[in-house]
Amino acid sequence: MRNMRNALIFAGVFTAFAASCCPCDAGEQNSSQYDVAAIVWPAYHPEPRWKELGIFPHGNGEWQNVYEAVSKKKGDNQPLVPLWGYEPEDNPIVVARKIDAALAAGINVFMYDWYWYQGRPFLEGALNNGFLKAPNNQRMKFFLMWANHVVDNLWNNKVGSPKNNKIIWSADVSFEEFTKVLVPRFIEYFKKPNYYKIDNKPLFAVFEFTNMIRGIGSAEKTLQALDFLRAECKKAGFDGLHLMSMAWHGPAKGIVPGVEKPSSTDIVKYYGFDSMSTYNMRGKRDNYEKWVDTSIAEWKQFKNECGLFFPIVSTGWDTNPRYPPDEFTPIVEGKSPVLYEKALRKAKAWADENIPADKPKLIIINAWNEWTEGEYLEPDKCYGYDYLNATARVFGAHGQSK
Repeated sequence: MRNMRNALIFAGVFTAFAASCCPCDAGEQNSSQYDVAAIVWPAYHPEPRWKELGIFPHGNGEWQNVYEAVSKKKGDNQPLVPLWGYEPEDNPIVVARKIDAALAAGINVFMYDWYWYQGRPFLEGALNNGFLKAPNNQRMKFFLMWANHVVDNLWNNKVGSPKNNKIIWSADVSFEEFTKVLVPRFIEYFKKPNYYKIDNKPLFAVFEFTNMIRGIGSAEKTLQALDFLRAECKKAGFDGLHLMSMAWHGPAKGIVPGVEKPSSTDIVKYYGFDSMSTYNMRGKRDNYEKWVDTSIAEWKQFKNECGLFFPIVSTGWDTNPRYPPDEFTPIVEGKSPVLYEKALRKAKAWADENIPADKPKLIIINAWNEWTEGEYLEPDKCYGYDYLNATARVFGAHGQSK
């Protein structure tokens, strides 16, 4: 605990430094050709609602799961130790350094997980107080992914197996709450000068679309809600909304009126999705190289179904910090910065071949800081800056967003 507290104190006084201070290798210069978005898990700060869930009493969010983790298998490198310390990510000075490091690695967009439960926001502090108040935030684009999944005991490292989970907070949002409460909040974010847009349309991603339909009550009402959001975007001076799905979750039956077993194409056309990606690489999570190849094989299918697919590369997978010391959950074996760089180059080549010339070559990385899922670019004591350096070698200096 003493070392953890020292790290927090150190992080609090650490001033932002120029990107040149980050030991990232010089990479290929693709400054105007690619947009590279890293997913941000905004859980590493003293969110007041952690108390409602009865977890993380130390007051620094899910960092507690990170430093409480234990090694369960030879070579699993637990607990992970961040080189920058257990930093509070609602601190704008802390985030300013992260922005500099990301830009130096060729990452020019942060994709923030955004949460809303039981009529109130959750984990907004990292975005509102950290990123948006960072003195250099205008150099980095950002967009929202509405992470509308239920809250269960996933983050409680005392509970263990998913079979012991119970739903604590529903993700359901009614039509009235969506249109009267959430949409105005979205529009305020969209109006930020550095919000990421495609064709002057703010990009907005939805994680579990079937949850949105369930909460609103029907497919027809959900379409009305989305059309309302599109209309509000136009009122705000945009050319509309760029709606992205993170693939489909849950049963498709009833999701499109009049179609018993709708295809992805049916869903895209009915709701007006503009693009698709996935929150993680898909397929069996055992061997990293196989995982990459399985995922890439699906991208063309997604492109054919949706018309525009943005590829995603994950850095790894290990959720053991979220489980008790006596319970081991399978991990992706064989991950390394070298294989990650290889995967990133494949994603880049896929984007070159499959994304139309009039659309941005957006490539998503999972993740910037998902430490408790084993997916992070931030430097640690095991790999140092190797993952950031690998990203820099592929993309070089940061790109120009639309």
